Amino acid sequence: MTATAVAADHGNNPFTLVYGGAIMKNEPGKVNIHPVTYKLNGLDIVANVYTPANHDPRKQYPAIVVAHPNGGVKEQVAGLYAQRLAELGYIAITADAAFQGGSGGQPRSVDKPANRIEDIHGMADFIARYPGVDAARLGLLGICGGGGYALSAAKTDKRFKSIATLSMFNSGRVRRNGFKDSQLDTIQERLRQASDARAQEMAGGKILYAGDADMTDEQIAALPFEMYRQGYEYYWRTHAHPGSTFKYTMSSLLDLTRWDAADQIELIDQPLLMIAGSKADSLYMTEEAFPKATGAKDKELFKIEGATHIETYWVPKYVEAALAKLEPFYARTL
Repeated sequence: MTATAVAADHGNNPFTLVYGGAIMKNEPGKVNIHPVTYKLNGLDIVANVYTPANHDPRKQYPAIVVAHPNGGVKEQVAGLYAQRLAELGYIAITADAAFQGGSGGQPRSVDKPANRIEDIHGMADFIARYPGVDAARLGLLGICGGGGYALSAAKTDKRFKSIATLSMFNSGRVRRNGFKDSQLDTIQERLRQASDARAQEMAGGKILYAGDADMTDEQIAALPFEMYRQGYEYYWRTHAHPGSTFKYTMSSLLDLTRWDAADQIELIDQPLLMIAGSKADSLYMTEEAFPKATGAKDKELFKIEGATHIETYWVPKYVEAALAKLEPFYARTL
């Protein structure tokens, strides 16, 4: 990796945050963090709300919803960006997806696009009523898989006045075609496996999972794509959190495979900023989605020079580069 990652221990932080510079305690005159729980379609959703320094609930603040990556939780990169946005004067919320992390839902690790999109609507529902939030100035930031779902949510949810994505990952396309379209010849076989897994699940049998692996360092190093090599390092080594896992129910593939982040994104007419690393092997997903957003008259694709996908999550100079674009974008559009 281009910078040394220091392993963060969730047990050393009272809020179990694992990113660099995380809040350790709420202090007057600084950004504060507020763990909250709310109901969404009968499930308990856990979230963190970050409020700006000297937050006064009698005043009106713009707010930003932050959607976490696939397999991620609110204590990782989503929390880092939410905290940094609060430092810029926004009230920010990031929640664990339903069926994932600390949020409710059985079986665990269901990963269906409809749920992830509903999670984003649900964060908007909650934060719009939070003390001090100006619901007319609501922004959206989606990271990795959350970026793909943010595009999908913003197509129809016009409460979001502007949308940004960071290292957008099109979960449907990758589950369907493989990363970099490397599994096109096995689509039907994988769909049959997913169909069988659903049948077994519905009959009360064992729930089958995909993507579950605790790999050795050697196995990680042998992975063919940099995003996965650095992703395993991030999620399993340097920024591990007990709520975060790569696994998802095999039956989720029935839903994932027929969904695509770029479908109908011409419906987005809000300002759109898409950010990705210039060296990210996932960059093709942002580059292919961006021109399809023909309804957004105010839009920009920005590449962080030298950054890979995972490096935009934590390497300080790349985080600063992303924030240097996000700050004026949200200031202008919210």
